[in-house]
Amino acid sequence: MHSKKLKHSGWLIICLSLVCSSLPSLASDVEPSINQSQGIGKSVDWRSLSVKEQALLAPFAKGWEELPPRRQQRLRKGIKRWAQLTPEQRERVKKRFARWQQLPPEKRQRVRNRFEHFMSLPPAERQRLRQRFRDFRNLPPAQRATLRERWRQMSPSQRRAVMERRQMRRQINQQRRDMHRQRRH
Repeated sequence: MHSKKLKHSGWLIICLSLVCSSLPSLASDVEPSINQSQGIGKSVDWRSLSVKEQALLAPFAKGWEELPPRRQQRLRKGIKRWAQLTPEQRERVKKRFARWQQLPPEKRQRVRNRFEHFMSLPPAERQRLRQRFRDFRNLPPAQRATLRERWRQMSPSQRRAVMERRQMRRQINQQRRDMHRQRRH
């Protein structure tokens, strides 16, 4: 069950994993000091970081100058986000990160691949998937367990058939919406 949660929350783990392992006790004191004049793609000089930012990014200090500028900026933004988390949220992130670190490399790669696939989807499709996940999460625990078990019991061909039927329904519904719009105009 933990691996299922990790698959669905893999994007959060990936986004925050780099800042979670550094010195979180200092994170609450980080000021939002990201220089807005630094554009995307511009390198962030290590000396321009505040003392607190340098402390949080210490694991990256040795190779900071070799990091791509976008990665430097993402790390810096991650620190700012970390500083805005409540203690409870930080604790959840730490636990997720600990579970992430325990995953075998092939499972981590599957999570990364799914995240990349998700991010390559059109925004409307990503939103639809997010909504379906929220709907699933809002189901009573017993109903979620029943659905998970039913899915696990299916063979790969049965799963494919279910997915194909869903895709067909989506296409039919989209065609109906398009026809309805055309009639109105």
